[in-house]
Amino acid sequence: MADRQLPPAHYFNPEPAVATNPRTVTVRLPDQAIQLQTDRGVFSLAGLDPGTEVLLRGIPTPPAGGALLDLGCGHGVIAVAIARRAPGARVVAVDVNSRALELTRTNAAANGVENVEAHRPDEVDPGLRFAAIYSNPPIRVGRGPLLDLLSAWLARLEPDGHAYLVVQRHLGADSLAERLLTQGFDVVRMRSKRGYRLLDVRDPRPASHHG
Repeated sequence: MADRQLPPAHYFNPEPAVATNPRTVTVRLPDQAIQLQTDRGVFSLAGLDPGTEVLLRGIPTPPAGGALLDLGCGHGVIAVAIARRAPGARVVAVDVNSRALELTRTNAAANGVENVEAHRPDEVDPGLRFAAIYSNPPIRVGRGPLLDLLSAWLARLEPDGHAYLVVQRHLGADSLAERLLTQGFDVVRMRSKRGYRLLDVRDPRPASHHG
């Protein structure tokens, strides 16, 4: 699981204050095994948290091409798994945590994945649109900041794009779904497992809505 000694906000710091202490773990999914380096100060020190596992096991085959977004990438397990499933796509991994970005780059290289790039949010071309978005979002930043964060990136979906979000039920998955609906997004609950909801979110509004 995540490093239990750290407050949740720690993972959202651009420069983690805790000393680095990397470890190597193996993540096993039905279609692949990923050798993963993790570290303190980055979410899910043990490699694969239950929510991310629900997401990676529950999402459909990713689009074969275009840009795909791993929002809040942590050590990059989603980015690596998606990049392997869609080797012709451009996978953009985004995080505010500099240690997370370095781990994502390290893990992509270690697993022979060449179509992953890791950036801070402000380094991503604002004109880039995504065929799909994948995220285990930072619920603990608070409802307002979380909705602002998600709305900003969801507005960058391609017209037929989908975002797949996994959220703990007891941390407000259903209320988040309702708030996204009020923002004009379509939200479908794909599955509920191990206390997590997997949500499929689309923006049905025309591209002109986003300017």
